[in-house]
Amino acid sequence: MPYEQAEYRRIADGIAGQIKSGELKAHDKLPSTAELADKNHVSLATINRAFGLLHDRGLVYGKQGKGVFVAETG
Repeated sequence: MPYEQAEYRRIADGIAGQIKSGELKAHDKLPSTAELADKNHVSLATINRAFGLLHDRGLVYGKQGKGVFVAETG
């Protein structure tokens, strides 16, 4: 598995874990792509892929110009 692919999955899985544990709750705003990229030492594209994976899993939703938020689950 290429390094970038492993990184976006690792980041997505970490955020998914925070959602499932209740640390992040429905409608909580996630940090910006820039903040997460800096914190994880990856590119913005990697964070966007992680957000895309979380969106595909139904765990987050985006609001244009506002950010990415935790979706209501279950």
